[in-house]
Amino acid sequence: MTNKPCGPGLRLWSTFAAIFLAVAVLAIPPARCFAQDGPKPDPSGVITGDKNSVVDGAGNPFIVAEPLDKSVPDYVQTRKAFDDYRAQAAKEPLAIKLADDVGHIRVATNFAWTLNTGYLVLFMQAGFALLTCGLVQKKNAAHLMMLNFAAYVFAFLAYYAVGYAFQFGAVAINAAPTNLGGVPTLNHFLVGSGQWGFIGGKGFFLTGPAYDAGSNCLTLFEVVFMETAGYIIVGAICERITFWAFLLCELFIGALLYPIAGCWTWGGGWLSQVGSTLNLGHGYVDFAGSTVVHAVGGFCAMALAIILGPRLGKYGPRGEVRVFPAHNIVYVVTGTFILLFGWMGFNPGSTLGATDLRISVVAVNTNLAAVAGSAAAMLLWYFLFGKPDIAMACNGMLAGLVAITAGCAFVTPTSAIVIGALAGVLVCAGVLFNDRVLKIDDPCGAISVHGYCGWFGGICVGIFADGTYGTGWNGVGTAAYLGHAGQGVTGLLYGDTRQFLCQIAGASLYAVWAFGATYGVFWCVNKVRSMRVSAEAEEVGLDVPEFGLPAYPEESLVTVSVADEGYVSA
Repeated sequence: MTNKPCGPGLRLWSTFAAIFLAVAVLAIPPARCFAQDGPKPDPSGVITGDKNSVVDGAGNPFIVAEPLDKSVPDYVQTRKAFDDYRAQAAKEPLAIKLADDVGHIRVATNFAWTLNTGYLVLFMQAGFALLTCGLVQKKNAAHLMMLNFAAYVFAFLAYYAVGYAFQFGAVAINAAPTNLGGVPTLNHFLVGSGQWGFIGGKGFFLTGPAYDAGSNCLTLFEVVFMETAGYIIVGAICERITFWAFLLCELFIGALLYPIAGCWTWGGGWLSQVGSTLNLGHGYVDFAGSTVVHAVGGFCAMALAIILGPRLGKYGPRGEVRVFPAHNIVYVVTGTFILLFGWMGFNPGSTLGATDLRISVVAVNTNLAAVAGSAAAMLLWYFLFGKPDIAMACNGMLAGLVAITAGCAFVTPTSAIVIGALAGVLVCAGVLFNDRVLKIDDPCGAISVHGYCGWFGGICVGIFADGTYGTGWNGVGTAAYLGHAGQGVTGLLYGDTRQFLCQIAGASLYAVWAFGATYGVFWCVNKVRSMRVSAEAEEVGLDVPEFGLPAYPEESLVTVSVADEGYVSA
């Protein structure tokens, strides 16, 4: 038995594995970051949620904070209020005990809400799998299902190792999820500090500060958002990518691309703080991920589709577009409705708490934008081509969902209708633009649905937010804002030009980051070894060459004739 030299694929995998492990080891803070002098994690959940978690309907705390800054004009009055509270608390220990119990129940209720909505988002994987599988050619169906399945597996492992820490390792500094108890142990930036943090620095491998009940609740909810970004690329790069290259893409998204960008807005990073540092409204705002999730996934998919090139036969000799029809419309429609159902966790769940009653507005806005997007796409396609297209109608529904995701908590139902309808038009224009002008082959329309409409959704916050929700968002607006006390996130139509400019800049930054980082990394990978399957494999279908089994094996069976069995007809 002879030893065979390592092939280029194995060498590439070995190199990537070494780099990944090196990043993981170097990223783990030294032992002093886990010292006993800071906040302690609570893995049992026994002490998470106490009197400090009790607030009224307006968010006012039960506990009066001790004033420390004597230069504040009302210091004397505030100090007296604190001393009175402390004296009263000393006389009524049972009241404090009751407050502790109420605080614990409040956090427990929010835990249950957040986890259950996370399960809904997880179920969206089934929707993505059915939708994308139905849209591709039958000869690639099994391979496509394998891509969807593997996306969850490998992206999750990468996020567990370093991604969660990069995204939320410093969330307690500027964006503590108070509905979940605040996770005070996640309080260190690996790159940057204070209001100029770029990458989180605690919680690697979910150990130490991240081994905490509140942190793990956040982990479950946020990992399924990361996975959504990972699923998005499947629809744009399917039918011609090798399996090893796809896994590399998923590891890249789960470990680096998505978590770093997510830290900027949701992890207390610099982009969320430009309201305070640069006086740009409430800082960059994306409630549930039009840009943080969808635009990142969509523009990552765009870069990969360009690197891979179009499928064989997609364009004729004179550049004319050839349409590959969907092989199973039932899958497409079923998958779309599963995604709509899962979005009821995606958007309302982003309150991270059932005690935030804005969830009802979020849910209604989400559904209205979905139906408006579908109606607009269906009618536009009917007007342009004489027949409605069910696949485009489904993409229109998804486009409306993607576009409303950033602003679902900040806009009125009427604005949600407008946002959804505009997204339905945009997704149609985007599909035609990619096909006919840019010549980017996107089998499922993922770039248009998630990339273009995600970018648009981020900007819509800066246009349609009406100021009724989001007081104190990113630390802005707790006092008078735009001349009103308690003013929430406010867009251009309601008087805040700076928020509009912030949203344009932030949404565009996410598009540039996702496209640029992905293109730079995988252009190099593709130069080392082609990420594309052979022409022969693409021609016959990827099920057997890449996956090993056909999705529809009965069609490949050879029927044995009676004559072959030696029988002779009468």
